[in-house]
Amino acid sequence: MSRNPRYDILFEPIKIGPVTAPNRFYCTPHALGTGQQMPHTRAAMRGMRAEGGWGVINTGYCSIHPSSDDAPLPYCRLWDDEDIKVHALMVDAVHHHGSLAGVELWHGGDGTGNRLTRVPLMSASGISTGSTYPGWMNLAQSRYMDKDDIREFRQWHVDAAIRARSAGFDVVYIYAGMNFGPYQFLLPWLNNRTDEYGGSLGNRVRLMREIIEDMKDAVGENCAVALRFSTDELLQVPSNEYESEAHEVISLLSEVPDLWDVKAASWVVEASSARFTEQGAREPFTSFVKPLTKKPVVSTGRFTSPDEMVRQIKRGIIDLIGAARPSIADPFLPKKIDEGREDEIRECIGCNICVSGYHDCVPVRCTQNPTMGEEWRRNWHPENVPTGDANTSVLVVGAGPAGLECAKTLGDRGFAVTLAESSKELGGRVTKESKLPGLATWARVRDYRTNLIQTMGNIDIYKDSRLSATDITELGCDHVVIATGAKWTRNIPDEQGRPGKLLSGTNIYTPDDILAGVIPESPVIIFDFDHYYMGSCLAELLTMKNLAVTYVTPANSVSAWSFMNNELTEIRQRMMDLGVTINIDHNLTEFDNGSAQLTSVFRDDDTKIVEAGSVVIVGKRQPNDSLFKDLISNTETLANTNTMSVKTIGDCKVPGAIVHAVYSGHECARTIDDESEIPIKWERPKLFF
Repeated sequence: MSRNPRYDILFEPIKIGPVTAPNRFYCTPHALGTGQQMPHTRAAMRGMRAEGGWGVINTGYCSIHPSSDDAPLPYCRLWDDEDIKVHALMVDAVHHHGSLAGVELWHGGDGTGNRLTRVPLMSASGISTGSTYPGWMNLAQSRYMDKDDIREFRQWHVDAAIRARSAGFDVVYIYAGMNFGPYQFLLPWLNNRTDEYGGSLGNRVRLMREIIEDMKDAVGENCAVALRFSTDELLQVPSNEYESEAHEVISLLSEVPDLWDVKAASWVVEASSARFTEQGAREPFTSFVKPLTKKPVVSTGRFTSPDEMVRQIKRGIIDLIGAARPSIADPFLPKKIDEGREDEIRECIGCNICVSGYHDCVPVRCTQNPTMGEEWRRNWHPENVPTGDANTSVLVVGAGPAGLECAKTLGDRGFAVTLAESSKELGGRVTKESKLPGLATWARVRDYRTNLIQTMGNIDIYKDSRLSATDITELGCDHVVIATGAKWTRNIPDEQGRPGKLLSGTNIYTPDDILAGVIPESPVIIFDFDHYYMGSCLAELLTMKNLAVTYVTPANSVSAWSFMNNELTEIRQRMMDLGVTINIDHNLTEFDNGSAQLTSVFRDDDTKIVEAGSVVIVGKRQPNDSLFKDLISNTETLANTNTMSVKTIGDCKVPGAIVHAVYSGHECARTIDDESEIPIKWERPKLFF
């Protein structure tokens, strides 16, 4: 297949200062959860995107000095010359495929913690913000930056830029956004200086100008110098000469950097999930920039559609298609467009599981791409799998996310695959859950796999086919994979928080009931100790059906885990907007006769009675593993068949998030014909120098 001509514009080279990007596909700086301690993992992850056709691949935030320490979060650094070789691994991996490599030089100012280095924080005016932010408190305020500090601050950027060039980078960044160092000088509420670095916007922008010019003097002959700038906050600040101070900043620095990378000031806004934002939602923060500069502009928008990418360029919004999450979901997105395979793009669903990986200080994971983070340690490639024996037959029972991924990967390997699904629809839980408010994109987990499976001649699909253990043994397949999912239970926690008491009686439901179309009696109590999306999604769904909803959780926040994927604030705001009554720090302990007893998690004698016509319990799930148990219980019958293995995957094995199910299905398909333990490589520190 060949490229559709309407996408030719995406493959035009773009000059960025002294270097030229081979196309318009640009991996913007973003955290990978690897940091300085996992250089081989990081190099393989970034290198895979270069292989997939991304023209520019950047690091995540890279500290320039020990006064900008973000431990324990996994960040990179260029503090001294010993750090150069760590980055050279990534640069070499990117250059190997003809792409440019960029580094996001970062000083956090007051927006970090310095927990490891213990260096006092500094900021433009000694006004502390980040140090008191819930979840990130380090109990320390910041000090005022004097002139000596500013001179050193500039030199740190120069030193890091020189080291970056020594590592081979083609693009070096100054990071002026998200409440980090240089950005703090721009904001009038954080900068009350009375010297040449404060007061007018011309003074507040001075430090950024000086740093860019310093870096260009140092490395500008060989490296492009990019400015990453948050616009949304300054768009709200009036300017005497322009529409806003954001416009004025662009005008004042119009041609100074070689590239403008435009983003939002808050990571919650910048990396908002698909539940709350559409593709291209940050266009209002970006669209005004290009008319004010002749330099190329890049921004993100969770772009997965090549048609939307083209529209962004032709409408004059951006010059380069910035991506983080879409490049995680499909590192080969550009190559697929180039080869006329747009229908094979593994589209990002915007679930933000990748964000949670960074918060967990592990390599980022992806619901759509189970190979993410496994490129180096397991030698997994997102597009290539080992060839299997075409004469080997595999039966996959269940076509949810785990079963679909397993069947697809087995098909890619060349096995003879039979996929049996008990219902009339493929997709399992994602088909049901994608109908919840805000989760429509989750259907891509199903659609990407079913679209490819249906083109494979070695996969037979049977819907509405409920198999028994006897049916399976009679089929006599070489391998059997059970992917029959899990069901929600009615158990509520005991005093230790373990799923204990089973509520009985009428008007007690689980998410399975609501997803099947049951309308509970109002007012409804949703008791959520799952702490992820389901409880709040059901609250939103039932409120939209004009039911009165009370949300109860033993956690200290609504959907408490959602802090990990940047949804916490937006979920709470949505619940408040909908008028949902919220009771945090409480357990549901009794329900009967139209009322429920709620008990404080801190005091057993602190209870209250609330009106309740029904209860929906969102807690624990139980594997649907009865078929598996029936199969393995009759060892004699199995021994008389050709079946070499019977395995469980996904929720049937261990209930989890969809990302776990997809990974489980993929791993099973990769290893089904090899019972030996697959060696996993681990990054190891150098102990002796």
